Amino acid sequence: MSVNKKLLSGNEAIALGAYHAGIKIAAAYPGTPSTEILENLSQFKDIYAEWSTNEKVAMEVGVGASYAGARTLVAMKHVGLNVAADPFMAVAITGVNAGLVVVTADDPGALSSQNEQDNRHFAKLAKIPMLEPSDSQEAYEMMITAFDISEQFDTPVLFRTTTRVSHSKAVVELGDKKETPGVKGVFKHNFQKYIMLPANARFRRPLVEERVKNLASYSETSSFNRIFKGDDKLGIISSGMAYQYAREVFPGASFLKLGFTYPMPENLIRKFALKVKKLVVIEELDPFIEEYVRSLCIEVTGKEFISIIGELTQDIIKKGSYSIGILAENEVKKTEYTAPKLPGRLPLLCPGCPHTGTFYTLSNLGQRSVLPGEKPREPKLIITGDIGCYTLGALPPLSAIDTCGCMGASIGNAIGMQKAGVDEKLIAVIGDSTFLHSGITGLIDAVYNKAKITLIILDNKTTAMTGHQEHPGTGKTAQGEETVAVSLESIVRAIGVKNIQLVSAWDIKALKNSVKTSIDSGELSVIIVSGACAVDLRRGVDPGIIDVNKCTACGLCLALGCPAIQKDGDMIIIDGSLCVGDNCRLCRQICPNKAISPDGARQSERISEEL
Repeated sequence: MSVNKKLLSGNEAIALGAYHAGIKIAAAYPGTPSTEILENLSQFKDIYAEWSTNEKVAMEVGVGASYAGARTLVAMKHVGLNVAADPFMAVAITGVNAGLVVVTADDPGALSSQNEQDNRHFAKLAKIPMLEPSDSQEAYEMMITAFDISEQFDTPVLFRTTTRVSHSKAVVELGDKKETPGVKGVFKHNFQKYIMLPANARFRRPLVEERVKNLASYSETSSFNRIFKGDDKLGIISSGMAYQYAREVFPGASFLKLGFTYPMPENLIRKFALKVKKLVVIEELDPFIEEYVRSLCIEVTGKEFISIIGELTQDIIKKGSYSIGILAENEVKKTEYTAPKLPGRLPLLCPGCPHTGTFYTLSNLGQRSVLPGEKPREPKLIITGDIGCYTLGALPPLSAIDTCGCMGASIGNAIGMQKAGVDEKLIAVIGDSTFLHSGITGLIDAVYNKAKITLIILDNKTTAMTGHQEHPGTGKTAQGEETVAVSLESIVRAIGVKNIQLVSAWDIKALKNSVKTSIDSGELSVIIVSGACAVDLRRGVDPGIIDVNKCTACGLCLALGCPAIQKDGDMIIIDGSLCVGDNCRLCRQICPNKAISPDGARQSERISEEL
């Protein structure tokens, strides 16, 4: 076997491990911190890789491929597993044919998510094995082993990583790609195994319980569960990235490092506990390991000194350890590096973002926009938001979103508010990728139940927030092949919506008129606002220039929240390196003094008069 080394992130190592394990199919929906897994797998043209419409579909594609004899990887961020839970729980009962590994990329600290749920509980809930790598090398090795476990025990495998493991890089020693034992494209008909009628589900349940017992025995001897001998005064049980932090804080302690974290190795834990004077568990988020150790009637310290909230750091572990006396005060050194105090700013939409005009319009119509020195007003509109970069429209100065829960929720939230009898006009805002992901069913519900809301679909022809992945509306697959671009307008019409308007993201007047007519219509209406993502626009070419002789520094242009428009003392300036020029022109359209030029000045004058 040839051996070579590469510097890989955890996500790159997961992808390469799956490829070397002989997968034939990969399905995912983009979501930080998991996105790069499928992006890397899509580069291999001898396998099939797809961005699925959503995580549930990805899971169902993976299950079908596994049933047909193809080793398959399904990847998503932690909240994506909520979407995929139905088929995930089903395949836990049916079992697999070829290996099926499901990656959940958790996000302790909610660095890029709406929550920091601990998906280790899904393994226990589904009664399937779980592996947790602590670095890129383990991510690579565990992924290969995960497929063997899946086939040996007739089970999907949950592969749990976290943000730091996903994105940190390390040198990885690689092996060779192996040929899969499964045969692609061969489905073995098995009524009792694959058809979950109640009678068959009842038949499968004892098999699942027996599987858990066998997996627990396997866990006892797994090479991923290891004891590292050190000072027997302190024994630490840990897993994942938390293990790396704990080793740095306690280099001389004894460790039980768990990589096969469900089912956990009871005998190995008991053996380790007997050899140390004090036993502690260091883990991120929930007391998943700690609660199991306590269930064995073993005295252990855990969440008494390590918070249940947030991402761990060495400093957090040190301070917690001092609080319970396992570190002396002089060992808790303050971080020597002090970050410079930089001026803070709220996250903003990009300069030239196609969503800016929509949110500016909504902010003004809803009396949300507040200029410097003005008092806040009671909004006239309720605007339900969704998951995407357009969620930034909730922040000042736009302040144009009232709710944001999960993918697709904006439509259902608006329906619920309308049915509850709110007096304000209701507008739901959703992106093109998110609409295809989980907004369609909400709109069907709105048609069926005669909801009187306005839906604005922000169509920038990409999945922007996670790094510009393709989706069913872009006309390209994950592997770069041309395909049919699903028409948002056609879907909306087919659902039964009659009041539909198509508007340019760069036309303030048209945006204002379309929103006003829609909310005043008293019926269900949909506005599709189209404009290219700002990342795809050229910057620094014919940028806007402010005429100081005309500008009164009224601040109206600042209400757009465009980072290219800045206040410098008593003056307002445009950073030409950020401005996208005539690709946008929003500031020129709203300037009451026609002070922004060059080439858009005449158009600005005409539009301003019309406004």
